[in-house]
Amino acid sequence: MSMNHAAKRRILVVEDEMLIAMTIEDILHEYGCEIIGPVATLDKALKLAEEGNFEAAILDVTIRGGKVYPVAELLLERGIPFVLASGYGDWALPESLRDKPRLLKPFTSAALEEQLRSLHDKAKSPREAAKL
Repeated sequence: MSMNHAAKRRILVVEDEMLIAMTIEDILHEYGCEIIGPVATLDKALKLAEEGNFEAAILDVTIRGGKVYPVAELLLERGIPFVLASGYGDWALPESLRDKPRLLKPFTSAALEEQLRSLHDKAKSPREAAKL
């Protein structure tokens, strides 16, 4: 993915570990993305999942307030692609989310960049997303 390829994409980041959130932010900024968040609590993540204007999301599975599963379900309903970040295997996810893209923790910059390419390919353009 070129730097311009992802430019202006609005990406929701749900992550409660400060160092991980900063790493994700750095990589997203490098690609010219606009970051929504990072959000560290389930309540705030749910509110943004319902009302936020963004094209894709990176969701830490376990955040303050519980599991991110309700957020993922809302994003599925809205047609917004996401990647789940977790150190756990598929067995820890609800069956409805086991086939969704995963970023295994600890992750490398290359792994995150690969997931960004995938999210970009699935995301609506900023103009299309503004119509939602």
